[in-house]
Amino acid sequence: MISTAITLTHLTGILRGTVTLPASKSESNRAQIINALSGAASTLDNLSEANDTTVITNLLQSTANELNAEDAGTVMRFMTAYLAVTDQHKVITGTPRMLQRPIGVLVDALRQLGAQIDYLGQDGYPPLRFKGIDRSQKYPATLKVRGDISSQYISALLMVAPLFPQGLTLELQGKVGSRPYIQMTLSLMKHFGVEGTFNNNTITIPAQSYRANHYTIESDWSGASYWYSMVALAKDASVELKGLRPKSFQGDSVIATIMEHLGVRTTYVANEVVLTKTGTVEPFRFDFTDCPDLAQTVAVVAAAKNVALEMTGLESLRIKETDRIAALQQELQKIGGDLEDLGEGLFRVKPATSINNNPVFHTYEDHRMAMAFAPVALLTPITIEEPGVVRKSYPRFWQDLEQLGFAIKPLEK
Repeated sequence: MISTAITLTHLTGILRGTVTLPASKSESNRAQIINALSGAASTLDNLSEANDTTVITNLLQSTANELNAEDAGTVMRFMTAYLAVTDQHKVITGTPRMLQRPIGVLVDALRQLGAQIDYLGQDGYPPLRFKGIDRSQKYPATLKVRGDISSQYISALLMVAPLFPQGLTLELQGKVGSRPYIQMTLSLMKHFGVEGTFNNNTITIPAQSYRANHYTIESDWSGASYWYSMVALAKDASVELKGLRPKSFQGDSVIATIMEHLGVRTTYVANEVVLTKTGTVEPFRFDFTDCPDLAQTVAVVAAAKNVALEMTGLESLRIKETDRIAALQQELQKIGGDLEDLGEGLFRVKPATSINNNPVFHTYEDHRMAMAFAPVALLTPITIEEPGVVRKSYPRFWQDLEQLGFAIKPLEK
């Protein structure tokens, strides 16, 4: 999708069909780092086609002295830990927005473990230069790490933890965000032979070696969330989503529970789910601490369906691809809604009072903004600016919409 904008419409508002979802980039990127740490002997099937996964694949194979993580937060964080512990002398950088996203918590932790890392710009932010490991001192086997920052820092440290001579214990301080992503990391590590414990807020990984194994990446529950929102906003719908497991490593599988409040029923059949409308909606409150990537999707649906929704756990949205709270506030106003900041971490979705004819949604270089607002096309024709941002996690998104009856017209400015 190379146009600068697209118009998106759906003539009937009725959805019928089957969607083969992209594979999870969260699982793919973790599995690739673990595979590299174990000697690249594992067989990984159904790797994600997302640009983030393509980037990490290329960087792990690159012999260049400077690596570009582009706009991929997981790539920047995971590669930072990987480069540090594998004693490489390289530089890692990214897009201008990536250079504004903090990484100081991870760098500080790695420095305590002997990694020699320099900031090439502003302290606490990429780009970074790696100068190997200082092995002349004895380093701590226990680190205190804030739990209220990105779980990607914690996952990055966990994946390299078994390589340290004493292993590593992380004591997570304060409220722990995105806990399911940490559990996903530990589950994948266990699949590849590394055991650990997670009791209360303490994670202990003894020194040990990864073992080669086979793993098939599950489809992406984050990508599935957009189909849940489309079913919620459709006049009638029955949509089959391929490749999802009822017992998933992915925290975003909680979308099935959330969308019960917004009129969507989930039925598990073999290796897929079937989504249908129930017609029942109800006001609710939800804590997105463990699934922040679902917040935009759910906020848009709640506003469009005039469902009273209170949201907490949105703190990490400020440091994503864009400030997602500010972006939501701006774009929801185009359908007569808003995201009201009530203070002390509580937000309330203001229901849409009137949807303007052909609202134009800006995407802020954020794939999730594009996909969260796309379902509004079931209610009125819309325009999405910079639709190519979906390449980050769901490159086939627009093609999949066309297969289920959406009409897409490229526009050029």
